[in-house]
Amino acid sequence: MEQTHIRIADKSAPIRPQVPVSVLQCRQTANLDPSPVDHIFAVKGQAEAEEMICRVLEDIAHRLDALQVAKDHHAFDQIAKPARRIKQVAAQIGLTDVSRTAAHVATAAKQADGVALSATLARLERGFDIAVTEIWTFRDRHST
Repeated sequence: MEQTHIRIADKSAPIRPQVPVSVLQCRQTANLDPSPVDHIFAVKGQAEAEEMICRVLEDIAHRLDALQVAKDHHAFDQIAKPARRIKQVAAQIGLTDVSRTAAHVATAAKQADGVALSATLARLERGFDIAVTEIWTFRDRHST
């Protein structure tokens, strides 16, 4: 994680002194296991493999939405099952970070730890966003 400092004027102060503010930038890369994607493309062919991967990614996205809704309603009992499903399908297409983080989300929900759940769910969403880009970049490199 990279940390930078910027100075912002405090508009509530009469003299408006510069107040240092830390800005954290998370530079994260996806941990992608290429073997499952290679296997899917080898067995199914380009068009069918792309369709299958799109369905899996869409399924994960829908489940992430369900997790967010459950978290917002403090429905810890409705989080573990979709998180475990994300873990399984992410592993099937080589999204190892997403799979591991989904397991952490399920654990935080089981423990009814709202703070940990918020943090791990945010990490899961960031990891998924990065993984989507990585998986298509990987696919583009191997389809030409």
